[in-house]
Amino acid sequence: MQIWVDADACPAVIKDILYRAAERWKIATTLVANQMLNTPPSQFIKARQVPRGFDVADAYIVEQASPGDLVVTADIPLAAEVLEKKALALNPRGELYSPETIKERLAIRDMMEELRSSGVDTGGPKSFSQADRKAFANQLDKLLSRLSRAA
Repeated sequence: MQIWVDADACPAVIKDILYRAAERWKIATTLVANQMLNTPPSQFIKARQVPRGFDVADAYIVEQASPGDLVVTADIPLAAEVLEKKALALNPRGELYSPETIKERLAIRDMMEELRSSGVDTGGPKSFSQADRKAFANQLDKLLSRLSRAA
């Protein structure tokens, strides 16, 4: 199992949680972005810079992810693609995407995008909070614990 991180938009506090988890669980963690990333020195943590372009990082993650891997992303279409590959998808607010809920999440995303393109101000996502950070850390720990027992 490996952790893949859609790192371009991933909050720094979530990256810090992932760095600690990679060391504690001794799990390969790769951050993928179209810019250079600074990561702590570790045999478990790598950064992969991909060329700039629309969804280039997403395409790389989909290509590399294997069944049972964990992908950390707030990108719902990316989550849907990795779920199809039997990987797990977790967003930075601690929501674990599932095959049962991803279609609804895609539909809501598409509806909001349509509203925005027609000029409706839908606001943006709420600001990232301490509760979001805690929810992510708890869900990540629960997942890694379950996966390590299964291995």
